Amino acid sequence: MTIEPAVVLSAEKLSKVVEGPDGRLTILEEVSLGVERGASLAIVGASGSGKTTLLGLLAGLDRPSSGSVVIAGEDLGALDEEARARVRRRMVGFVFQSFHLLPALNAEENVMLPLELEGLDDARERAGSVLAAVGLGKRLHHYPHQLSGGEQQRVALARAFVHGPQLLFADEPTGNLDQRTGAAVSDLLFDLNREHQTTLVLVSHDLGLASRCARTLRLRDGRVVESDQ
Repeated sequence: MTIEPAVVLSAEKLSKVVEGPDGRLTILEEVSLGVERGASLAIVGASGSGKTTLLGLLAGLDRPSSGSVVIAGEDLGALDEEARARVRRRMVGFVFQSFHLLPALNAEENVMLPLELEGLDDARERAGSVLAAVGLGKRLHHYPHQLSGGEQQRVALARAFVHGPQLLFADEPTGNLDQRTGAAVSDLLFDLNREHQTTLVLVSHDLGLASRCARTLRLRDGRVVESDQ
């Protein structure tokens, strides 16, 4: 008997339409996908193809014009903003191109923040442990301006993984890094994906990075034009 892997993220006929100066603009049109637990999916396409919009909809950061998104059995369309935020805090981690670290907090405090928002008592211990895991155990008390770009992105990765999310969304995670540093961060990203079985969904212009994912979905003008799903 074969046991099918559980689908942790699914979208059905997902569309996003906005009103622009010249009328209605379709950014995404009926995109459907499913991602299994522990898998990795790259979303690729030219600028303006809808990649980042799709990532935001899948993560529950924005609402679609039509269609549905389900994360670990939770239909995001049936939830209000507060409930969607709870799903994100509990199940989702984010890594962005521009790091989004808080400049007034040191590395340890940036990583502790999502745990403190949940009222967890062991936030400092867990933050220190995950920072050590990404090679920053001696940089706990350094502020973002005292860290290199690669180190800042490793802090961002630690923050994304510290609460043990089922899903990690990464939007151009190496876009602001030089080639060597970007390669090191990419290795770390996939190491964490493999070791923790965290489902990885990333957007990237870097086809080398995208090729490391098990599956690829290509967008053009808001439509899926190629997928190995």
